Parts: sequence; structure tokens; C-alpha cells
Amino acid sequence: MVRILPQTKAAAVNPLKSSQPLGAALAFLGVDGAMPLFHGSQGCTSFALVLFVRHFKEAIPLQTTAMDEVATILGGADHLEEAILNLKARTKPTLIGVCTTALVETRGEDCAGDIANIRLKHTEELAGTEVVLANTPDFDGAIEEGWAKAVSAMIERITRPGEQARQSKKIVILPGCNLTVADIEHLREMVESFGLNPVILPDVSGSLDGTVPDRWVTTTYGGTSVEDIRELGTAEQCIVIGEHMRRPAELLQRLTSVPYVLFRSLTGLKDADRFVSLLSAVSGAAAPAGVRRRRAQLQDALLDGHFHFGGKKIAIAAEPDQLYQLASFFIGMGSEIAAAVTTTDMSKILEEVPAQSVQIGDLGDLEALGAGADLLVTHSHGRQAAQRLGIPLMRVGFPIFDRLGSQHKLTILYQGTRDLIFEVANIFEANRHAPTPEALDPLRTREMPDELRSSPLARH
Repeated sequence: MVRILPQTKAAAVNPLKSSQPLGAALAFLGVDGAMPLFHGSQGCTSFALVLFVRHFKEAIPLQTTAMDEVATILGGADHLEEAILNLKARTKPTLIGVCTTALVETRGEDCAGDIANIRLKHTEELAGTEVVLANTPDFDGAIEEGWAKAVSAMIERITRPGEQARQSKKIVILPGCNLTVADIEHLREMVESFGLNPVILPDVSGSLDGTVPDRWVTTTYGGTSVEDIRELGTAEQCIVIGEHMRRPAELLQRLTSVPYVLFRSLTGLKDADRFVSLLSAVSGAAAPAGVRRRRAQLQDALLDGHFHFGGKKIAIAAEPDQLYQLASFFIGMGSEIAAAVTTTDMSKILEEVPAQSVQIGDLGDLEALGAGADLLVTHSHGRQAAQRLGIPLMRVGFPIFDRLGSQHKLTILYQGTRDLIFEVANIFEANRHAPTPEALDPLRTREMPDELRSSPLARH
């Protein structure tokens, strides 16, 4: 059984995790016409905005209540009210997603009560705009928890409760925050190929896919509509991807009786097969020829690529669900997990990670534990550790700011798994060193006479 090693350092040397409010804002960005709003100081929002812009290379709609010293002492309800009304008047969003920060959470403000009063006081002004609150203190959890809390808050606030007439071809998909824009887009195409109608919440593939609108839009453009969120209860089935999305799925089932099936990962032949089998069962249709062809391509990639993976030592630092996804992938290819570092011990998925131990920590821990590994796997902040250790770096997760197109990287189902195999194999190929006689046979020099062991021939 994997050992979960608690964090022992008083401060992060090289931070690994991103905060809960950032995760919640990212989820709100997957809703059409939305405006995420950080309730706290201006610096919290600025830092998150910089990370978003550097990762996605896009203009990101993100606002702040900009609490100052007076509001910090006396309370930020007035700032919250002013911010919501200004956003409604200036940008006319369909949804304002309020993400609390450590400032208001530490102070113990009743943000839910404040928002209820604002709705009651300004019913007419806020007509046509949903205001959703996600309680996301920076000092607790990480990006996965923030994402899941925002999805739960949207379902709880917007989705029509009660069991409703089911639409036989409609399914709800609740993706984890470790899925990229390309992953979600590919997921939709796969589901639609079975004749099904997917509603994905949140759907960042519609709002953060790199398209340029023909006019200036002050909110998100694309993504899940508020009306789609309201009618989630008419779906026949809910598909959940990632352990951190279990709570939103349970909430949806409790409100609307829509059953859910949870996939801890969609990477790898076995998990992809299970997903395709579910779609076939729900739709009553056999897998399309294109899907079967991609499966055959993955089988060929597995045969071609496993020579490069066998016996390799991998050091991974990622959020819990992404850690499980990647560690399972590497173990399935014949590699060994030399180090596993994650951000929080709040996820049950850590007990299933195929490693001897999982360290709750930062990139400093990855650098210490990953010495001697063949590959480091983490986001762009791990590049200095990779350089110091002389180990190649595979960039995954958030943020990736020193490479283009990270949001268009496919990592799931048959095609995404195939692409991961090729990417990792090519990294190993590019960093392969010519073997020495000693590396091939460590006992060789020991068996030589002393006069030959020190000669140039023994070293070359």
C-alpha cells in the first residue's frame, strides 16, 4: 500500500500547487458569458491573471473586489456589492462566479449571506445574471478542490432540482481540471460519434481554445450555457472524470437523480476501452469505425514505444488526480515511479497511486527525491530543477508558460495515450547517451588485471 508522507517544511522552497480560487476561476471560465470575480485584495487577482495569461496566451476576463485596508478591517460586503453591480452594468454577464480568497475567509465574512442580501436588494438590476459563490480559501486545498467547488456551486445554485423527464441521448460530463482544452474537445467528438448529445460542465474547450472572436467580448465567449446547467437533470447519464469530481456528481444525483459513473483516468488502453464500452451501452450502438481505428493505432504505438519505457525511472509532481493519471500510464508502459510529489492529502485517489510513497510537498521535494531519475514530469516551474539535475523535463499540468500550445495537448483516450507514448519516447530518444562497456557490464573492470583496469582501453 502506498505511504502518504505529510509535508514537513514550514515553507515551500519552489511551490508546486496553485490555489483554490484560481481553480474555481478556471471552472467559471468554462461557462459562456461568465465573469469570475475574486473577493479579496487586488494582488491575489493579479497573480492568478498573470498565470492564466501566460498559460493560455489569451485575454482572460477576471475581476476583483479590490479590498483595501479599511475593507479588510470593517468588512468587504460593500466592495462585493459594488463589484457585482458594476460588472452587471458594464459587461452584462450571464454568470458572475465569486471566488473567495484567504483575506475574507480568514476574517470569517459571511459571503453567502452578503450575496443573498445583494440579490434581494437588487433583484431587478441583476435579472438575467446568476451570481454563484465558491468558498475557496487560498490556505486550504489546491486547484482541483477549487475547480470542484465551483462546479458544485453552479449545480447547487442553477440546476433545476427534482427528477425530470429524461432525454435518452443526453449525457452530462463533469471533467476534471487536469483535462486540457484538447482533451475536452476530443471527449465531445468521441461522445457525439456514438449519436449522443453531451453537456460538458465546465467546457473550457469552447472559451479557451485560442479562437479570435470577430468583436471585443468582455466576458467568456463559448462554453457551457447557463440554460444547459439549469437543465442538467434531464440527462440520462452522468460521466465523471477524476476523483475530485465525485462530490459534484453526488450533488447532481441527489438533486436530480441522474446516475453517474466515475472514471479515475481516461489515459491508457484499459480505461479508454471502459469508456467506449459505456458509450456503446448508453447509445445502444457499436463503436464507430474511426474509434476502432484509433484503438488499433494505440495498440501499434504500445508495441513500438514500450522498448523506450522499460526500466526507466520517472519522477512526477502534479495534482492528485493528474499524478494518478500519469503514474498509472508510466507503470503500464513498464517504467518505475522513482518519486511522486503532490499538493494536498485531501484526495482519496492518492491511496491508489502506483508508487511506494507519495510526498505532500513542493518542487524542492521533487528535486531531492528525483535525483537519478530518467525523466521529470511537472509544470514549467520545474524547469530549474531539471536543469540542475541534468534530467529532461516533460511539461504537464498548470501552468505551462515556456511552451506554445500546451492547452492543445491531447492526453486521453486512444489518440491521447498514443500521443503521450510518442512524446515521452521522443524525449528519451533525444536524451539518449551512448552506452559504455562498464554500463553494459558493471563487473567488467573488476575482472581485469590492475594494469589493464587503469588503462585507456578499460575506460573506452
